[in-house]
Amino acid sequence: MPSSDKPTVVLVHGAFADASSYAQVIPRLVARGLDVVAPAVPNRSLIGDAAYVAAIVRQIPGPVVLVGHSYGGAVITVAGTEDNVKALVYLAGYALEKGESLGELQGRFPDSDLAAALVYTPFPIEGSAAPGTDVSVQTDKFPAIFAADVDPQLAAVLAVSQRPLAAQAFAEAAPAAAWKTKPSWGLVASSDHTINPDVERYGYQRAGMTTVEVDSSHLVMLAHPGRVVDLIEEAVQATSD
Repeated sequence: MPSSDKPTVVLVHGAFADASSYAQVIPRLVARGLDVVAPAVPNRSLIGDAAYVAAIVRQIPGPVVLVGHSYGGAVITVAGTEDNVKALVYLAGYALEKGESLGELQGRFPDSDLAAALVYTPFPIEGSAAPGTDVSVQTDKFPAIFAADVDPQLAAVLAVSQRPLAAQAFAEAAPAAAWKTKPSWGLVASSDHTINPDVERYGYQRAGMTTVEVDSSHLVMLAHPGRVVDLIEEAVQATSD
């Protein structure tokens, strides 16, 4: 169980990925003496995923710095209202306004390369005659769109081990926006082909975040883990003062 006298860093992964996307970040944070939790997000619905992360956060004694990558940014926007969350860090992420959906925010800007590479697959929903829809990325296009500056062998593994996002998550409106009351930091991946970088910039600016830009693909945690850790540590230090 993490200790309660310093912030615990909770790392929330995004769509089409899992907690292993933080594989280069976690050992660096641990080496700096930080407690880390990296849950497996269900990627089923924004509200459900946020409730799942919030339940994990509530069980952590002491303060939490909540970090979200990509869709994980939308998740921490909602889950970050938990009392012990002291700071938010967005990594190439969606910073939604209360009442706003992913689709609405993204729809204000030109599509990224991701839009033409999505795959829609039906999946059964227990107790329902109608199937749900999983959204993933064409495996042959995944490396260029998601991980252009990540080792090609690793990018190939990530392409075939995606954690899909249920289509429902794109349409759900955020019931809260934690950045309104919590200090927040944002990293823009300026060479992002998954999310239009202007979507990231807009959300961060609207929230009044401390923002940095890194010339990186969408998977900035694997491409530039040192820059990510520095930003997280900045939030930790500000929370600890």
